[in-house]
Amino acid sequence: MSSLSRELVFLILQFLDEEKFKDTVHKLEKESGFFFNMRYFEDCVTNGEWDDVENYLSGFTKVDDNRYSMKIFFEIRKQKYLEALDKQDHAKAVDILVKDLKTFSTFNEELFKEITFLLTLGNFRENEQLSKYGDTKTARGIMLLELKKLIEANPLFRDKLQFPTLKNSRLRTLINQSLNWQHQLCKNPRPNPDIKTLFTDHTCGQPNGSRAPSPVTSPLMGSIPKVGGFPPLGAHGPFQPIPSPAPAPAPAPALVGWMTNPASVPHQTVSAGPLGLTVPSNAASMLKHPRTPPTSNLALDYQTADSEHMLKRSRPFGISDEANNMPVNVLPVSYPGQSHTHALYSSNDLPKTVVVKLAQGSAVKSMDFHPMQHTLLLVGTNIGDIAIWEVGGGEKLVLKNFKVWDLGSCSVNLQASLANEYTASVNRVAWAPDGSICGVAYSKHIVHIYSYYGGDDLRNHLEIEAHSGNVSDLAFSQPNKQLWIITCGEDKTIKVWDVVNGSKQYTFEGHEAPVYSVCPHYKESIQFIFSTAIDGKIKAWLYDNMGSRVDYDAPGHSCTTMAYSSDGTRLFSCGTNKEGESHIVEWNESEGAVKRTYHGLGKRSVGVVQFDTTKNRFLVAGDEFLIKFWDMDNISMLMSTDADGGLPASPCVRFNKEGILLAVSTNENGIKILANADGVRLVRLIESRAHDASRSASGTVAKGAVIGTYGASSSAAGTSIGDRSATVPAIVGLNGDSRSMPDVKPRILDDSDKSKVWKLTEINEPSQLHSLRLPDTLLAVRIIRLIYTNSGSAILVLTYNAVHKLWKWQRNERNPTGKACTSVSPQLWQPSSGILMTNDISETNLEDAVPCFALSKNDSYVMSASGGKISLFNMMTFKTMTTFMPPPPSATFLAFHPQDNNIIAIGMEDSSIHIYNVRVDEVKSKLKGHQKKVTGLAFSNVLNVLVSSGADAQLCVWSMDAWEKQASKLLHIPTGRVPASNTQTRVQFHQNQIHVLVVHETQIAIYEASRLELLKQWVPREASSSITDAMYSCDSQSIFVSFEDGSINVFTAATVRLRCRVNPSAYLPSNPSMRVYPLVVAAHPTEPNQFAVGLTDGGVHVLEPLESEGRWGTPPPVENGAVGPSSTSAPANSADQQQR
Repeated sequence: MSSLSRELVFLILQFLDEEKFKDTVHKLEKESGFFFNMRYFEDCVTNGEWDDVENYLSGFTKVDDNRYSMKIFFEIRKQKYLEALDKQDHAKAVDILVKDLKTFSTFNEELFKEITFLLTLGNFRENEQLSKYGDTKTARGIMLLELKKLIEANPLFRDKLQFPTLKNSRLRTLINQSLNWQHQLCKNPRPNPDIKTLFTDHTCGQPNGSRAPSPVTSPLMGSIPKVGGFPPLGAHGPFQPIPSPAPAPAPAPALVGWMTNPASVPHQTVSAGPLGLTVPSNAASMLKHPRTPPTSNLALDYQTADSEHMLKRSRPFGISDEANNMPVNVLPVSYPGQSHTHALYSSNDLPKTVVVKLAQGSAVKSMDFHPMQHTLLLVGTNIGDIAIWEVGGGEKLVLKNFKVWDLGSCSVNLQASLANEYTASVNRVAWAPDGSICGVAYSKHIVHIYSYYGGDDLRNHLEIEAHSGNVSDLAFSQPNKQLWIITCGEDKTIKVWDVVNGSKQYTFEGHEAPVYSVCPHYKESIQFIFSTAIDGKIKAWLYDNMGSRVDYDAPGHSCTTMAYSSDGTRLFSCGTNKEGESHIVEWNESEGAVKRTYHGLGKRSVGVVQFDTTKNRFLVAGDEFLIKFWDMDNISMLMSTDADGGLPASPCVRFNKEGILLAVSTNENGIKILANADGVRLVRLIESRAHDASRSASGTVAKGAVIGTYGASSSAAGTSIGDRSATVPAIVGLNGDSRSMPDVKPRILDDSDKSKVWKLTEINEPSQLHSLRLPDTLLAVRIIRLIYTNSGSAILVLTYNAVHKLWKWQRNERNPTGKACTSVSPQLWQPSSGILMTNDISETNLEDAVPCFALSKNDSYVMSASGGKISLFNMMTFKTMTTFMPPPPSATFLAFHPQDNNIIAIGMEDSSIHIYNVRVDEVKSKLKGHQKKVTGLAFSNVLNVLVSSGADAQLCVWSMDAWEKQASKLLHIPTGRVPASNTQTRVQFHQNQIHVLVVHETQIAIYEASRLELLKQWVPREASSSITDAMYSCDSQSIFVSFEDGSINVFTAATVRLRCRVNPSAYLPSNPSMRVYPLVVAAHPTEPNQFAVGLTDGGVHVLEPLESEGRWGTPPPVENGAVGPSSTSAPANSADQQQR
């Protein structure tokens, strides 16, 4: 087949896909063998459609083509066989064995015998190699990863895994061009030619009047179907026609009217919503009004034989239908009033100076500035907290923790979810257009709506169980002057609610994947909602029950958010796909095509890149640890800033309405406020007025939003920032209560006052905490290693004598979740065989050994060593599955590769690191860089690096791609301290996978991993209080640190400042003759305030704060708002000195 014929097949595939002929698409893919659709293959495997899987594969390869193909078919058939066994369907299993698996007996007869033997077992998991087999869904997922690797490595699939890059609707465009060319060749070209077939060339009959102008020079307006005819295939706009119930109403505004006379509506909030189009030339049909066709329109009717069929067809987002129907070489017309050719703006207009730092205390997920009071910032976090900040004075006016208001009225599913884990993350916070209410979307089912009356007066208004599962986004809208809230979620729906009473107005269904975001907007009298799903599909809806009006693909099939310019005339979007490719673009609404693509986003973004717009001037995005700015009229990045450092990979960003302030989230669970010159003046003005108010208030400070005081001040204050918001409008509550912002109640005590009375929380008595010593019937030997299972329902330890102990919590009435807790004692678990998991210690000196272990992600097996061979144990049976790598050198640390459980990084006694493949029993790489034994390893998926630490007090960073050393640094050992020769240095990554916690007997420190830049450090002054271990809490908000004197300190991770000390008298029995202290500490994987310690006497204690406290002490205030690098040196027994 010629290359052109091959390309034609791709054009046909694209056309069929756009027209939703899905089965035909996949048949053509298979029969042509040109393109292997990995997404379709994944869906078939995930759904267990095994016949379809093999049938599709047969178009590209056969079982005996090569070893890759053989392995692919074997894995598929083996999985099908195991699923039949798991369902106890032995008849089907035998059928698969004989018809499908028998083929492989000629290549490996022993393997076939072993597979056959599984039929005799009551549960095939009794086979050691299959003991880790989980549920069907998990097993299919694991197999799918293996299949994708095999397909990518198979030479028969080379050049068949990528679809060519084509402009959307390419075949339709070529046909339109052909028709236009034929029309130009007509001797008497007619306006609105009636093209009824593609089977013969087009010709126009003799006209009844004079010759029409050539289509090459005619203006392009969408063609109009004749009475009784069919709509043009190439004239589909975002909203499909609706039959008109009225006989002959007045014509509705067309696209030109939309673009020329846009509604002057301020941009209320940038909804994390999808991309959309304005109403096209058939906007009249949206309003159920017919339209009179223009008489001078010469564009062609590319008509089809079935209007209803075509109305329901969806097409990917891209080239507009108007553009498809254009005569050759005719560009889209421009419209008066739509010019944006203003001069480029200077970077001096951008808010880039850090003026305020806010310590939120948990990771920021969403932010929104108040639409009227421009220095009020609403914040939502990953633990469900919401806060309102007066950023001008750095004051937290409101803080509310996550709490379900009426649990009894919640659905059974929500109650079960909360019983399992009573936490939820905030996905979205947003103010209503007038700022009188705000909405919060949570990761679990519900939306909270609050009434805001200024200052710290935030009142509960409505709790709506909006969706099943995650509520991804929310936004406010005012169709027909009614305030509604729009939500979307994991259940693939969009819903519209009345804000006053919470009644549901509409439910929009049609997405095939969880809906990611919504964005309501309007032009003139037409109200609509755009939505986007995580599969990259974009839909648009009117406020009716007629279904979606469009079905497009976002650029790069990405999760997309959308924002209009503040005057509502320019549409921008930013999104990131699964491969980490990000796109930020402006759309040509009249065509539904990309108008310009802005340059400067990274190629491997972490998460979905967030962005915002301000006025009609600038775009901003958080990407690659930077804030990036663009002028709207220039595709090149205007500038970028790191905001003095400390930003996450993809920070949240948010302009205030005036664009003079910019909020950005930080790694340290804080927020930085950046300002331009006007913003700096505003912040300084508010600070000075707040200071003056505090001096004249006789010990009290006015609690109102400080911008309210500013707004009510003299006109001089207003002109100091260019007459922006010189007055403060009253805020009107939902119950009709109206209050002017300056008339708010006084604040008695603010955060700065609290800092004067803060003191360290000391826990000295058992009654001040919950503590549980785990029951133990085995020989008590000191605990060397300790870990929670990933499920959080068990604790595994390794003792000095190489024996493992496993405690499991049972699910019962007292402990309905079955998770580790202090209220119920666990069971020291042993299999019926009575065997123990014991490491190989033959020819091993235990005093010199550095015991280590690592647990698989599914908790099914543990890899462990105590100076001898490395052993792999089955966690269900305690059987030794295999041993490998006998010393010398001995293993000193083990870590599973985060993306492949078959790859293990092994730190060695001889200072090397082995990258070992378990499946093939082969050391792939040996890394050399340390001078003494390796004692710590930690992987980062985000940075794609391995960080190692050793007894040489050195840190090294290694690339996971080529296993090359990227950086190294020696720890700074405090003067006068001489660490023991066997001192271990350990490392653990923060939840953000960017910062790494380093633990040494002389210090705890936090480094930025890629460059090994020291960010924070805490050093005990006294050598007698050496650190034995430390670990981040599961949410990385706290650090639990154990000491040789028996105490356990809890630090705030963001500042590395001590907030709570648990003294040994609170959890250890008094025994003067025996010195007992914790050697290791472990944090619960889902409970941020629970941790366990392993002691020198062989005991294991689980500790939790009292319910009345809820956490370990109160975080100390951040001095001067500082969140940057710091170093603290303090004695372990002096709280005051530790905080210096």
